[in-house]
Amino acid sequence: MKKNLLGFTLIELLIVIALLGTLAVALLAALDPLEQIRKGTDTGIRNTVAEIHGGAIRYSALKGGVLPFRDESDPTKLHSGEIDWFAGSTDKGSAFIQEIIDSGELKTDFIKLAGTQLSRIFINGKNGDPATDYKVTVCYKPEAKSFRMDNNTKFSTTNADGIGEVVEQTTAGDVCPATAGTTPNGIYCYWCVR
Repeated sequence: MKKNLLGFTLIELLIVIALLGTLAVALLAALDPLEQIRKGTDTGIRNTVAEIHGGAIRYSALKGGVLPFRDESDPTKLHSGEIDWFAGSTDKGSAFIQEIIDSGELKTDFIKLAGTQLSRIFINGKNGDPATDYKVTVCYKPEAKSFRMDNNTKFSTTNADGIGEVVEQTTAGDVCPATAGTTPNGIYCYWCVR
């Protein structure tokens, strides 16, 4: 007498479950959730950097070619030398952004919306003759591997802490490392808008 069984045996079900589990683990490893979180954070900061830079340029056009770099000793005067400020960790950096907000070139709640991102952004610039001696550069140091390897992450500063003149790296071999926190050839890799 022959018996017809409809369905799967326990062994067949266990094999299918094991295969699906293996595929799920492989997919999770390929996506790297921590890297995805870093990419999302870096994307937000990169957008904030671009907004600050764009606001500063629009401010300059509105105010006749000057940037809102205020003199430390007299806030009613513009600072004429080179400045290096973290956007969120100093009164000067916040005042720079607030002046752009007050001019209407950034949203009124920009600082609140940017939140902790501002502590990772630094501003380098100089007031002077708008035709020859005027500049603003806004930068941040990416954490996501894909952003560190991006072609636009090619800037360094004159100091290790991210404060100082911004220099574009063009020498062969001066590339940003794949591992966060390492510095090849003394290069500190930043993504900047100039």
